[in-house]
Amino acid sequence: MAIHLTAAMRVIATGMTSVIRYVFTLTTTFIITKRAAFWSLFIMALTGLSASSFAVFAADTASSHFAANSNSNSNSGSSDAIKSDVSHIQAPISKTIVTTIQQTWQLNLLKEALRRSDSGYQVQQMSTQMNQKRKVEEALAGTVDVFWSMTSKELEETVLPVRIPLFKGLLGNRLLIIRKADETRFAKVKTMADFRQLKAGQNRYWPDATILEANGLPVITSYQYTNLYPMLEGGRFDYLALGAQEIGEELASHPDPALKVDSHILLQYRSPAYFFVSPKRPELAAAILAGLESMVSDGSFDEMFNRELKIEQLYREAKFEQRVIIRLDTPDLSPLTPIERKELWLDLFSMQGAK
Repeated sequence: MAIHLTAAMRVIATGMTSVIRYVFTLTTTFIITKRAAFWSLFIMALTGLSASSFAVFAADTASSHFAANSNSNSNSGSSDAIKSDVSHIQAPISKTIVTTIQQTWQLNLLKEALRRSDSGYQVQQMSTQMNQKRKVEEALAGTVDVFWSMTSKELEETVLPVRIPLFKGLLGNRLLIIRKADETRFAKVKTMADFRQLKAGQNRYWPDATILEANGLPVITSYQYTNLYPMLEGGRFDYLALGAQEIGEELASHPDPALKVDSHILLQYRSPAYFFVSPKRPELAAAILAGLESMVSDGSFDEMFNRELKIEQLYREAKFEQRVIIRLDTPDLSPLTPIERKELWLDLFSMQGAK
């Protein structure tokens, strides 16, 4: 029955062109101007026209009418008013957001931030695996609404950054996966000059590769992250640097008896990770920011962060202060990075480390 009713309405709607023109012809200039938005919504509902398609039709119809009755200057002004009214009609904002973020701390944080912003958004996860380049492309196309990434100036200029560091700077405190046979070699590193004798492995799409290269460190890259583990074991490079919060799980997911986490070096640089939003969804970026700021303000961000990432246990196991710290510059870091907001960062950047 619903299908037949819909079909009937469509048939009726096909005759609406003459009705619309009749309305435009018989209604006074004043009434047309005042009621343009009402008629547009009414006709869109009947015909299924998009706002943009109806705008073109209405503007053309109005222009034809006033061109035929152009004896007074007021008519021309009314035509402009109609075009202006119709051009401001927009489709309702979608409350479903598509993300590449999987079941992680980042996803839980996103959902809580959206709940805090009282926005009514529903999160839909994509199962497709994408590299960084693909995520950006999909965000620009509007296929992906939000993803997370370590930041770079280029990325912040391409998509919309929500500048609240998701890991409080922890992602820029890197531990190293090395070959077990090289443990003694790494234990001898004391200075930057010593460290430059070692080759890093990196994903070409990650901003880290550019940071390492800018600091004069030799880097071997791969476009596939999973290739880095056999490349390390095979001697193509000497270490793979990963965020302290992720390195144990990452090594466990790529088990190799020849590899281990180094216990001597902490590679440190400012590399905040943010949520990045499609330029087509600025209202979503605003909602996420509002929710995160609320969480930072009442302390629930830190509480959730410490609990989900097991920060106390991480500090005990990583022994950051007992490591030799190799500090790198981040030349591409945006001047808008909220470094001065101490509440957004862990205290790791003030450590002295082993001498």
